[in-house]
Amino acid sequence: MRLTSRRLGLATAALSLLVVTGCRQDMQNQPKFFPQRGTDFYADGRSVRPQVENTVARNQLHEDGYFYTGLVNGKEGDGMPFPATMQVLERGQERYNVYCTPCHSRVGNGIGMIVQRGYSKAGSFHSARLETAPLGHFFHVISNGYGSMPDYSSQIVPADRWAIVAYIKALQLSQKATQADVASGAHVEPLASIAEREGLPASFADEWVLPPTAVTGTPDNGLYVLPVTGAGAAGTTAAAPSRNNAAAPAASAGQTAPKQ
Repeated sequence: MRLTSRRLGLATAALSLLVVTGCRQDMQNQPKFFPQRGTDFYADGRSVRPQVENTVARNQLHEDGYFYTGLVNGKEGDGMPFPATMQVLERGQERYNVYCTPCHSRVGNGIGMIVQRGYSKAGSFHSARLETAPLGHFFHVISNGYGSMPDYSSQIVPADRWAIVAYIKALQLSQKATQADVASGAHVEPLASIAEREGLPASFADEWVLPPTAVTGTPDNGLYVLPVTGAGAAGTTAAAPSRNNAAAPAASAGQTAPKQ
């Protein structure tokens, strides 16, 4: 009886050892490729296989080239790839306030908070150069950067970049709006009048002055103007940001008009 129990114990131990050894060998020596290591399985000696030509990852076909680049035949296009509805403008304003205001300010005059603290001067959306720039220019700059401005392609998806572009154009119009630019029944009045009605200080509508700590990086204290693919001749410097108390759409009830 005792001998039988001993034999049974030994058999169990041997079986357990075989099982453990088998698992360990399978885990240690399983047939697999290690990244960046060579192999004699393929003729070219590479374990990592090249991607199949003419294949596109899911959701990366990008058939609409203009939507993803802002370019048409290598030149900056001038149009929205989808309707600029009020919802699009509201989304553009929200994204603009998050990503653009530190440099360009809430009203786009290029004197944002970090510029006031010494960062390179940002472009004013109310300069003649940018007021006439095509929509594709703004999308292209957001996507690829420009001068001291880094690209925001990883932070802002294409649809939101276009929403920001739409809001920038609305922002430009708001600073020089006339009665003919607004819908019937809407009223346009100077920002100073809006500020006074809202109980804001008289300085609210005054000229924004760039502090001496701001950096320009150009001999004539102008802005960087770099060549952009298909954008025509470059190399000149734009005028320093300027603004005036132009007429602006009246703020709706419960809203405060932005500072210029």
